[in-house]
Formats: sequence, structure tokens, C-alpha cells
Amino acid sequence: MPTAYLCLGSNLGDREKNLILALSLLSQETNLEKVSSIYETEPIGYKEQPLFLNLVCRVTTNLNPQELLHLAKTIENKMGRIPSFPNSPRPVDIDILFYDNQIIKTKDLTIPHPQLAKRAFVLIPLSEIASELVHPDLSKSIAELASSYEGYSGVRKYN
Repeated sequence: MPTAYLCLGSNLGDREKNLILALSLLSQETNLEKVSSIYETEPIGYKEQPLFLNLVCRVTTNLNPQELLHLAKTIENKMGRIPSFPNSPRPVDIDILFYDNQIIKTKDLTIPHPQLAKRAFVLIPLSEIASELVHPDLSKSIAELASSYEGYSGVRKYN
């Protein structure tokens, strides 16, 4: 079964409850194998919004990448996400980071996630559960990508 890594984020409502519910909904259609700690992070882009809670999970699934994207969008919609401007506040956001070692570039889906290597809020939790995973485009491990950051002031473990 293919392995995928997903990043989940929430900054509206009960953020922690939103993440737990999203994981529960994901586990109904995939095999949830591993979940990182939760991290509280500062917003990217649009700064005038609440802090995010983020985590990364590993799933195995019989869903192909497009079906997994559809599942993620269905969960986001079910949990009240309303399409808005980029980096807007949201009850939940689910991004596909990796799907096996595939490189996919279509109109609606890019895997590996195009911003992954630039986002500490993704690299830190991802390195917690998959430090040896190699980015297929960059040929660097997640640990190497994460170590390239000198500081993570905007990312801290959530209690």
C-alpha cells in the first residue's frame, strides 16, 4: 500500500479538537500509522489572524493521489472550511506532502508539496516522524532540510 505524509493545520475554533476530528475522519478512509506532536505556529503571509496548531501524520492508503486530495478537501469542507484568500484563517487545512516517492505536477495537485522545504511548521513535525525520508526532487533527507534552518522562533511544541 502506498505511504503518504500529510500536514494538518487549524487556527479557528477549538484548534486541537479540529485536528483530532480531522485525524479521525482521515482514519476512516486510510490507515493512520504515525502522528507527530502538535506544534503552535505563527501564520505565514496574512499575519492578522490567530496562531495555528499543526501536525504531520503518515498514512498508508489504497487511494490514489487524486482520491486522497478529494478526501482531504471533503474533510475540510465537512469541518467548515470556506474557500477564501491564500493563507486565510481556517478550521482545518490538510496538505499532501508526499505520496510514496512520486513527483506529481497537475493543475490541482503538486507532490511533493511545493512549499514544504521552506516551512519550518512542516519540517519540524515531519522530521519528528520521518527524519530519514528523502525529498525526491531535492535529494535531501527531511533531517537535512530541517537542519538548514537556524532558528524556529515561530514554531513551538504545544502542550
